[in-house]
Amino acid sequence: MTQQFSFPLPARAASNVVVINGRCVLRAEGEQRVVVVAGLPVHHYGANDAVAEAYATVFLVDSGFATQTEVARAFGCSERSVRRHQQRYHDGGMAALATRPGWRPGRRRIPGRRVRTIARLKADGLSNCEIARRLGVTENAIRKQVGSSAPPDQSMLPLPGVATATIEREPAAAQSPCEEVAAPSDAEAAPVDSPAADTAAEDDPPAVALSLDSDARNRTWDRLLACFGLLDDATPVFADATAVPGAGVLFALPTLCASGIFPLAHRLYGEIGPAFYGLRTTLVTLLLMALWRIKRPEALKEHDPATLGRILGLDRAPEVKTLRRKLTRLATYQQATRLGEELARLRVQQRGRLMGFLYLDGHVRAYHGQREIPKAHLARMRLSMPATTDYWINDRSGDPLFVMTAEANAGLVKMLPHLLTKVRQLVGQRRVTIVFDRGGWSPKLFRKLLADGFDILTYRKGRTRCISAKRFVRRRAKFDGRRVEYHLHDQPVRFLGGKLRLRQVTRLSGDGHQTQVLTSRWDLPDIEVAYRMFERWRQENFFKYMREEFLIDALVDYRVEADDPTRSVPNPERRALDREIRSARAEVAKLEQAYGAAAVDNAEGRRPTMRGFKIAHGRIGQPLRAARARLADLVGRRREVPKRVEVRDISGAAVIKLATERKHLTNLLRMVAYQAESDLLALLHPHYARADQEGRTLLHELFSAAADLHVAGNELVVTLAPLSMPHRTLAAQALCAALNESATVFPGSPLRLRFAVQPPPHVGLAFPGPRLEPASAAPSV
Repeated sequence: MTQQFSFPLPARAASNVVVINGRCVLRAEGEQRVVVVAGLPVHHYGANDAVAEAYATVFLVDSGFATQTEVARAFGCSERSVRRHQQRYHDGGMAALATRPGWRPGRRRIPGRRVRTIARLKADGLSNCEIARRLGVTENAIRKQVGSSAPPDQSMLPLPGVATATIEREPAAAQSPCEEVAAPSDAEAAPVDSPAADTAAEDDPPAVALSLDSDARNRTWDRLLACFGLLDDATPVFADATAVPGAGVLFALPTLCASGIFPLAHRLYGEIGPAFYGLRTTLVTLLLMALWRIKRPEALKEHDPATLGRILGLDRAPEVKTLRRKLTRLATYQQATRLGEELARLRVQQRGRLMGFLYLDGHVRAYHGQREIPKAHLARMRLSMPATTDYWINDRSGDPLFVMTAEANAGLVKMLPHLLTKVRQLVGQRRVTIVFDRGGWSPKLFRKLLADGFDILTYRKGRTRCISAKRFVRRRAKFDGRRVEYHLHDQPVRFLGGKLRLRQVTRLSGDGHQTQVLTSRWDLPDIEVAYRMFERWRQENFFKYMREEFLIDALVDYRVEADDPTRSVPNPERRALDREIRSARAEVAKLEQAYGAAAVDNAEGRRPTMRGFKIAHGRIGQPLRAARARLADLVGRRREVPKRVEVRDISGAAVIKLATERKHLTNLLRMVAYQAESDLLALLHPHYARADQEGRTLLHELFSAAADLHVAGNELVVTLAPLSMPHRTLAAQALCAALNESATVFPGSPLRLRFAVQPPPHVGLAFPGPRLEPASAAPSV
């Protein structure tokens, strides 16, 4: 039996000695600490080495030299800390005792200025989960604050000039400047569905915050206010500047503001501050980036932030990390779908005359990552691969109206009812013709769409009987300023046993190919039916333009989210049986062909009976009978296999899909940028002869051109440098007159935009006058 001895300690321990118990002490020697057990040093460490100190507590307790209570009292910590050190050491060794990364212990998860907002939302009856979603924090952080933290004292010295002013309206005299600035921060999480929020968004004029900074290139005070939580968004402040690269993009601001993106986003998202780069600045930056052809936030590294900041009215434009963080914050609100619906509804109000024909098609975005997501067929690559399918609705001119992401790459036949439900909500009860390709071919679906009040226009799918060339008639007409000529044949056709009657217009091409077009529009001339159908290529050109110019195929979010595990998919086991059955049928056909050829060549004089024939050709008959038996067995097995199964039954892995919120939001912003570009092109069309061929190229040059900025009173004068060609400069001058009539105010600023273009330089030879010969000169012979 081992006997334990305790050594006597002096009656009064030295000041550098901490007694743990009767046999263990902790000595301090300068910056070193020594653990002594029974007079022998067993562990030493530096005073600043937290990992070694934690190991000392674990060593003493695990070795049985001291209890948890004794160690906690000697090392100045709690018993819970000692137990936590033991657990971490047992799980991960010494490395687990290091300070864990993440939120610093003791730091508040939610700033004190948000506690009052939390209390107000809680009093309104919102759940902790909803409050956390609106503030962009975890539910656990809200749970810790509700009912336990009192609102901190936010009284500060008033700062002159910080007040949030209103255009043509003076603030209340009883309200302090600090309260005026703090008010948007408190209201940022107001429910967007509440009547008060809608009334404030529609009735009140846009608020314009004032800035403390007098120098447009030094926004120190505004950044300080944002740091203190007193600023939700930096006010654009401009200064005179010459030849600012890329300032020509300001020509697109009137059409961007006319799209309604800024008031709609403010109504749905509120404020994402307090921050120097708030909601308005983030949206303006992303929209101008799209027009600059800066296709993703990472490409901002190649541009000078100070130069871009001059165009935005800031000292510096937001950089990569800031912009990605803002996109993440916006995605937490889950309002991208509603924003797209509101933008589409406003677009219908502005351009209702173009909603008679709507073009619908899907765009497949290939995915090259390592996640297992559903596959789709890429027509341009002629293969099937992991991808995501977006369905776009474009108006008659080819401009996008709204976009919807399909669940698990659902086909056009399955998505058409959902898409047309959205269309009906947008356009009301007006007559709409839906134009789509063969991917939506389904006579049963056509019958349902006609019953819902829609007209259809699509290609006919499948083999049809050719029509004699003598029956085609030459047609000519002019649509949208263009002359078209087709050879057409018009006839009625029936489907579903005569229950569905449609109109078929067939076009004869120069090479003899016939293209059948089906429609339910009996009131239109045949040439207009053909023209509207073949104009579907505008949407294909739109997809190509968006891929190359706006990079809609880019993956902006690497996150994944759970997919519906009960979603039904084609049974892969049945698909494998189908392949085997096709192979077995091919083998049976091959053997039957050989058997039949042998029967034809059979010499009846030598083998007059069938029995003799079978015996003579047994090497063919036996494999044929075996192949037929195998085919019958495969067909019987396939009958027992269901056609579709739930996706969770196929693989034991988690069913996931790519996160869609950030991608959908960026698609909407690129759509608004494209619409703004199209609206500018429409204004440019009367003044530029080759607008159809070179109009967008001219706008690209306009957006990247340098311009002078000058602040004159309450106006911001943007003077564009001459463009590459004199006729383009003259077209830009005509565009300025139309833009100045809109009297657009720069978002978030009281400055009204006024545009001008420097005159093109004079090109030609100078002739000072006729040259006179001297009088004394002899005449030339």
